[in-house]
Amino acid sequence: MKLSKRIAAKIAAAAFASGAAFGLASVASAEVNVAFFLEWATPNQEDKVKKTYDDALGERVNWTNFDAGTQMTEAMLAGDIDISYSQGMTPFLTGVKADAPIKMVGIAVVYTANSCFVRNDAGIDKSNASELEGQSVAVPLNTMADYSFRRQMDALGVDVDKVKVIDQVPADGATSLVDGSVVMACIFGGNSAKKARSVGSPLMTAKETAEAGIFSFDVVSVTEKFAQEHPEKLRTFLEVTDEANARFNAGKSDMSIIAKDAGMTVDGAWELIRGDNFTFPSNKEQLRRYFNRGGPVRAALGKHSKAIDTSFLK
Repeated sequence: MKLSKRIAAKIAAAAFASGAAFGLASVASAEVNVAFFLEWATPNQEDKVKKTYDDALGERVNWTNFDAGTQMTEAMLAGDIDISYSQGMTPFLTGVKADAPIKMVGIAVVYTANSCFVRNDAGIDKSNASELEGQSVAVPLNTMADYSFRRQMDALGVDVDKVKVIDQVPADGATSLVDGSVVMACIFGGNSAKKARSVGSPLMTAKETAEAGIFSFDVVSVTEKFAQEHPEKLRTFLEVTDEANARFNAGKSDMSIIAKDAGMTVDGAWELIRGDNFTFPSNKEQLRRYFNRGGPVRAALGKHSKAIDTSFLK
């Protein structure tokens, strides 16, 4: 695997320093634990499979998939995960509000608000969305799908307190929609969306949610302990990710590798990326457009913006 000169130079420096202090054997035995989502195709999965992260960090990188961002926070608090890649803003913020010792260090992906699929036989669309009141709806609580659900309900004049919300992860929500247990399911993930689409349609289109000012972004979050003890590892992780995004934006990613690692077909991965308008901003763009004063990230966190640390993007 050929690494960029910038990252290769950092590897050499880190290896020399670590080897001098602890011996090269200890470097080889170290590990970094990263959380990610299946059914959520992102450019860095090519580097995950090709072990680019392992090579750049000089350590083994263990990747564990989760069903929801709330589970990622729990795993970080338990000490099982160091970095959560593409954790939803909502579950991250929920953790911060509960005083979880975690930090946002970057943006993984910006995308259209998660879709809420209504059964085609329900006779409900945006024009009569108030009929959802009194009905059962599947929503993975404290996730970006939950955020999208509540914003859509507000935009369409639906009283959320009158909707019977059932907390289900996307795969279960899609199943409930298919078997008729719920009339609507708000979900994320390519395979779950495909399953939901087989019996339903989005309550609001991507264009309509965008016009309503509803959009989403997932973050790269870390434990404060990892950020404080391993700042160079974190910078290197974000640099490898930045290069993966640049490769994708230049049309040079291997989508067959990315799709397979995400548990999707190539067509399914492209359908997800294009359908939800995925964008993968560079580190520089993140600093300029999203983390700047008055930018969308700081606006979303409000008084909790102290949980942002962009120093590792520089």
